[in-house]
Amino acid sequence: MSATLGETIRTFREEAGLSLRELARKVNVSAPFMSDVELGRRYPKEETLREIAIVLKVDPEELNKFDHREPVADLKRLLETDPALGVALRSAVAKVKTGKLTTGELAKKLGGGRP
Repeated sequence: MSATLGETIRTFREEAGLSLRELARKVNVSAPFMSDVELGRRYPKEETLREIAIVLKVDPEELNKFDHREPVADLKRLLETDPALGVALRSAVAKVKTGKLTTGELAKKLGGGRP
């Protein structure tokens, strides 16, 4: 399973030798907010994500690869308008959960590559 945006930020932060509070201070956000980001409860604005990347000396695109908000929102809208898609997605998720289908196989069927 791929790392989440928050897990990725935490990994880079730890590699940089920064505490959560230090990173929050350098990015001008609160430590509780930064904690929520690392735990996947909240997402930073694009500008804040860019600042995090700069402080961590990481290419901002490296972090953007883990920010899936827009595609998830698009998928939710599609599911609301097409019940058949919801059934198909539930079936695919069930197959992944039971090991009958890997995420790589699902991505290939959907026309995408492995992230």
